[in-house]
Amino acid sequence: MALSALDLFSIGIGPSSSHTVGPMRAAARVVDGVRHASTLDQVQRVTVRLFGSLAATGVGHGTDRAVVLGLTGADPETVDVAAAFEQYDEICDRRRLVLGGSQPIDFDPGVDLEFHRKPLPRHPNGMRFTAYGAAGAILSERESYSVGGGFVVDKDGPGGIGTSEIVVPHPFTSAVELLAHCSLTGGSIADVMLANESAFRPEAETRSQLLRIWSVMQECVENGCTREEKFLPGRLGVRRRAPELRRKLRATEAAERARTGTMSDPLWAMEWVNLYALAVNEENASAGRVVTAPTNGAAGIVPAVLHYFTRFVDGANDDDVVTFLLTAAAVGILFKERASISGAEVGCQGEVGSACSMAAAGLCAVLGGTPVQVENAAEIGIEHNLGLTCDPVGGLVQVPCIERNAIASVKAINAARLAMQGDGDHRVGLDAAIRTMRQTGRDMKSKYKETSRGGLAVNVVEC
Repeated sequence: MALSALDLFSIGIGPSSSHTVGPMRAAARVVDGVRHASTLDQVQRVTVRLFGSLAATGVGHGTDRAVVLGLTGADPETVDVAAAFEQYDEICDRRRLVLGGSQPIDFDPGVDLEFHRKPLPRHPNGMRFTAYGAAGAILSERESYSVGGGFVVDKDGPGGIGTSEIVVPHPFTSAVELLAHCSLTGGSIADVMLANESAFRPEAETRSQLLRIWSVMQECVENGCTREEKFLPGRLGVRRRAPELRRKLRATEAAERARTGTMSDPLWAMEWVNLYALAVNEENASAGRVVTAPTNGAAGIVPAVLHYFTRFVDGANDDDVVTFLLTAAAVGILFKERASISGAEVGCQGEVGSACSMAAAGLCAVLGGTPVQVENAAEIGIEHNLGLTCDPVGGLVQVPCIERNAIASVKAINAARLAMQGDGDHRVGLDAAIRTMRQTGRDMKSKYKETSRGGLAVNVVEC
């Protein structure tokens, strides 16, 4: 199945692509299904059962809110972020919602929304929706899985993710195949991706949409830096750092330039990379608007590295931004096709590790790296994140998630620079590293995979 860069980079709402974006989309699909069957006006009750990781950390990740809003017809890309909490609270208070925006039904989250920690067989993030008519008759029942990055598959649907009817000119499911296309065409990884994207839509539209993605990433950083609340939502009481850090960096830079005319700190750029990542992931933790890149939990890495490039590398322009995102998307597709980007399935190596690899590849490409150097950068990015667990404290996408994005952003920059110092020849290939990530994820105990039953989640006192 063909997967587009715009499938991988999608605009959504925090704090989790698998626990928030995916469930909201799944709930909306249920509504679309009964509407298509012309039975929407017959629905009198809907029940939602969440399984596995969605049950274990669903409340902290906003899954309850997401599925309820999805039933009303809300979409992750367009939902009013500011009003989402208020709307959910009103539904809880009134115990009533308007299904699909047109069919009022009674809905009591305490009764109609169930949490079952035992996972369903197909994937740790399972959901079961049932719509009832008169006298309890079942009008519709759907079992769905949120498989990472906001992607949703149904129990009886295809195993792959993407658009089956689209035929791309340069299909690839491995880095070896991707590099072969580059060799045959004489183009870059971004060129191969752009040709494939043209099977989905005109080239000008792809470029426009990618620049829109970049615009949302920039807005996310700005929002994260201008929030007035001192603490992130939730019982951990985590202090926001981005607003104060930006004020401090701006003051330091102004004073230093006034005194010497330049910045003497050789690692000054790293301070800003940290800021960009923190700002995005604090915004994500606040259920703000973010771009899945490839997930929400790892949403700060690609934007942070791209901000680094546009600010600290001379001559950066919109063409470079498009090249960066297309290259990063190609690598992200490999992770999606050959392993997983779901923390509940393979741990945080599938989220932060994949994002680090994607960002390293994108940066290497815009720095002038050859396709084999880009593949090397991507391999370095994931190799040194192998085995990374997903152990969110309190079930919230805050500790260690936010700092982890900052560290991985710097690691991605280092991976790109290290690859640029070589000629692309390296012993471990990206395909082998991705295969290793998948195997490691299978071996990893479930308590280290987004269930908050192990690691920091049980060794850090919440209050």
